Amino acid sequence: MKILHVLDHSIPLHSGYTFRTRSILKQQHALGWQTCHVTSPKHGAFEQDIEEVDGLRFYRTSASPGLLSKIPAVNQMALIAPMRQRILEAIEQEKPDIIHAHSPALNGVAALQAGRKSGLPVVYEIRAFWEDAAVDHGTCREGDLRYRLTRKLETYVVKHANAVTTICEGLRNDLLTRQVPSDKITVIPNAVNIEQFNLIEHKDAALLSELGLEGKQVLGFIGSFYAYEGLDLLVRAMPLALAANPDIRLLLVGGGPQEDNIRQLIKELNLQDVVVMPGRVPHQDVSRYYSLVDLLVYPRKSMRLTELVTPLKPLEAMAQGKLLLASDVGGHRELIADGETGWLFASNDIPALAEKIRTVFADPGCWSNIIKQGRAFVENQRNWANSVARYQPVYQALKG
Repeated sequence: MKILHVLDHSIPLHSGYTFRTRSILKQQHALGWQTCHVTSPKHGAFEQDIEEVDGLRFYRTSASPGLLSKIPAVNQMALIAPMRQRILEAIEQEKPDIIHAHSPALNGVAALQAGRKSGLPVVYEIRAFWEDAAVDHGTCREGDLRYRLTRKLETYVVKHANAVTTICEGLRNDLLTRQVPSDKITVIPNAVNIEQFNLIEHKDAALLSELGLEGKQVLGFIGSFYAYEGLDLLVRAMPLALAANPDIRLLLVGGGPQEDNIRQLIKELNLQDVVVMPGRVPHQDVSRYYSLVDLLVYPRKSMRLTELVTPLKPLEAMAQGKLLLASDVGGHRELIADGETGWLFASNDIPALAEKIRTVFADPGCWSNIIKQGRAFVENQRNWANSVARYQPVYQALKG
């Protein structure tokens, strides 16, 4: 069986989207399936029309030079025609059995059009509702014209695809409210490649000294600084946490749209001596920074995006044997059992966050059991072999 995957972007770019894609493809190959891949114009610049990356063949798509491509909002629709053409070219070369398009909906529309012309069935996979992400990024407002049109486009693709997959129950439940039949939707949950994560048992002494964190209890966040991540809430909780435990320090590793705002907030609260921000770090050094953190904190704010979508970072933390504390938004509740594999606190509640930090550090006797149960959860349930196996009945039903 050969599957043609239609993607927004891919490796060698680094993002949660590309890492999930690569894991899916590698596991599909392990199952004996063949894959080929088309990326949208949003992948960006490329050197060759067909590129080989990590043993995977990608058909790249050039952006349309027409007038529509220059008009804001409308320019997104101008991506569909070149993608449809590129998908048809890949079909001619690769002879796949199934088209598997991954969100956003523009990819789904192009895949549906190519599927109708080629006679191939289409699977559409939703990783997030992109209109909700756009609200957080400030490119649209919930309920405005662009938001409503994007949502309608997503619903159109879902209703016309032969089968639909999502990454979590939150997204599935939202689709059910749109009268999508439950037997049409399959959840393929986020997972980790457990063999790529070693248990971290010791702190990197050199880095600990370099950052001035020796002898301190370290809270940490490692990732992208988006508004929905709630890092401002974590910074605002620091004075309360310090009042209970003056040895606490906060390590924020990464960068993104909210970086300047976070730095300004740290100055306003006079926290420069207790919050460390080394910026973005090379991928190969990330585990060194993870090693310094006693408690990873994911304070996501409650909004549609975070209530519906499960993140990957908590699973990566469990895989490395790290303790984690997260807000009780829906995406976290699907991953974390409070008091068993980590801890949850009331979202958007700064005193509740500070109090939970205090109670976790006050009870180190339970830490080893929490770590053990978190690691077992990803080893036994949230691994890619389990997740990708769920595609098999979906594909077989379409292939016949």
